[in-house]
Amino acid sequence: MSKKRGLSVEEKRTKMMEIFYESKDIFQLKELEKIAPRDKKITCQSVKDVLQSLVDDAMVDSDRIGTSNYFWAFPSKALHARECKIRELEGQLQDATNKKNSLEESVKTAGVGRETTKIRTLSPRMRRIDGQMVRRRLENIPQLSPQEDNVFSIKCWARDKFGFEDNQIDKTFSIPDDLDYIE
Repeated sequence: MSKKRGLSVEEKRTKMMEIFYESKDIFQLKELEKIAPRDKKITCQSVKDVLQSLVDDAMVDSDRIGTSNYFWAFPSKALHARECKIRELEGQLQDATNKKNSLEESVKTAGVGRETTKIRTLSPRMRRIDGQMVRRRLENIPQLSPQEDNVFSIKCWARDKFGFEDNQIDKTFSIPDDLDYIE
């Protein structure tokens, strides 16, 4: 025995829009709470939430007159909204096409004078040798210890904070003259 499944939120929204489009009328919430369960099988408890979601998405218009709230949605407004969206998307498509064409032209222009030559095309062996050479050179570079790096940071701070000159700081704290960053 299968249980009867209720309507999904999207189905409720669609059915609620059908009420407006079929009648082409203006409703109050109380009227919709009577019509929706009877004609479209939308539970009375969910009518207000569904209606509010449609108002929030600008699919249904609402206005307060005195103490009453009125709701309406006409098919012509939906058609107009779709036409506006189509024009907007066509404009975006045209902009993207223009940008694509511009970039393709830039690629062609940039390629002039950069034809493939023997020097530009390195064999895999040459690339491997170059990579090995670079690694060996990097291993031979001595690195500063964190203490040496801190010395330079403290020297900069003292110079900026108290206006000392570098040679005064070196002399006061016995920092060797040959201590320097490796470049």
